[in-house]
Amino acid sequence: MLGNETIPKFILLGFRELPEFQILLFLLFVIVYTVTLTGNILILAVVVFDRHLRTPMYFFLGNLSFLEACYSSNIFPRMLLALLTGDGTISYSHCIMQWYLFGSLEATECCLLCVMSYDRYLAICRPLHYGTIMSTWTCIQLATASWINGFVGFSVLLTLMLQLRFCGPSEMDHYFCDYFPLLKLSCSDTSILEIMSYVVAVIFTLPPFLLTLTSYIYIIAAILKIPSTTGRQKAFSTCSSHLVVVSIFYGSLMIVYMLPKNEVTHDVQKFSSLLYTLLPPLANPFIYSLRNKEVKEALRNNIGRLMSY
Repeated sequence: MLGNETIPKFILLGFRELPEFQILLFLLFVIVYTVTLTGNILILAVVVFDRHLRTPMYFFLGNLSFLEACYSSNIFPRMLLALLTGDGTISYSHCIMQWYLFGSLEATECCLLCVMSYDRYLAICRPLHYGTIMSTWTCIQLATASWINGFVGFSVLLTLMLQLRFCGPSEMDHYFCDYFPLLKLSCSDTSILEIMSYVVAVIFTLPPFLLTLTSYIYIIAAILKIPSTTGRQKAFSTCSSHLVVVSIFYGSLMIVYMLPKNEVTHDVQKFSSLLYTLLPPLANPFIYSLRNKEVKEALRNNIGRLMSY
């Protein structure tokens, strides 16, 4: 029997251990979601409409901003509704879809960050061949492959997830439908699914991480060989924003998933997961707008034209 035939809905407990802070949490997350969505949409709009930013680096940045907006919108609206109304009920199909989108977008972000690091590697280490290698068609292919890789990888897990039976209880001690809390509610044997999750992670997310790391090893080595201090600073400024974003993304994931699961409580795991669901989408627009002169100039010009109009 399929899961949706055995249990019609789940109950996300969210932050019920803090009943006196529900309204405060609601207001906090409303601000975070509004800033995150506005920032990423602004970056995306500037990249799309400003002709000065029609380069490979900003093309991938536009993809990343669109992904972050989708990623936040997959989690925050349902969580805010539960905080406001106290009703954490979510249907089986919506829960499975939320988990699938969450995992697929995470894997896609790994690939996009890898592609962006490769773009910076070519710009710094092979500048004479950069225009030839990173053509418009190549950029489209790399971005498309990143999106396909993320969603196809988790489609394997989705197929197995749909075979699980859920007999109760239906309460999930989390604020969204995450992978392992969902498996704990199943009355089926999940050993194969747990093994497959590690296989998918190794195949679809570990190579992008290793390629990103390798790219930055070559980038840093090339920058250190530049004789002048001004030249090193100029070269590093072209990839510093992306390096900060990569550090925040992988750093937050490692902090959460390297926590010893048997030694920390569910509450600690739940709050620590806020690191990778809240921090990267919120921080990315600020990092790229505050550390990038071209983006700041484009924002000023477009906002100024809009206000004058």
